[in-house]
Amino acid sequence: MPRLRLTNCGLKLGAYIVISLIASGCSTSKDELLPHGDNTMTDVWDQGASGSGNSTSNRQLLDARQDLRRPLQPTQTGTLDDTAKFTRTAQNEIYSQFKRLPNPDLVMYVFPHLAGSDPAPIPGYTTVFPLYQRVQYAMPGERTEAY
Repeated sequence: MPRLRLTNCGLKLGAYIVISLIASGCSTSKDELLPHGDNTMTDVWDQGASGSGNSTSNRQLLDARQDLRRPLQPTQTGTLDDTAKFTRTAQNEIYSQFKRLPNPDLVMYVFPHLAGSDPAPIPGYTTVFPLYQRVQYAMPGERTEAY
């Protein structure tokens, strides 16, 4: 059995053939990849989306679905305010999670008195101020009702 002996020149020739086959397999022409025609982008999109090119029936289906969707504008039977209490906003999230603790107002009567460096008479008056200096909030889940 004769042995095949590859020389350095034979290896180079084989490598060139393999590289040229790989490079030619990856090449395509611009016209094959992007053919020119009278189609608009909408036509191309519809053909790709439908698969079979039946874009009119797909468009009619989408139009029918659009007609069935309910509008967000108020109608005669209901308004958007009906669902407002179920909609999360920053304000109702804060007030629903962090309830204000009661801060009762104290009413104080100030008797008539003399005030200042030259004592001036001040008539009696009534003033109102909160019991706590700052507004206090309950932690989420903390009971705020009376026991």
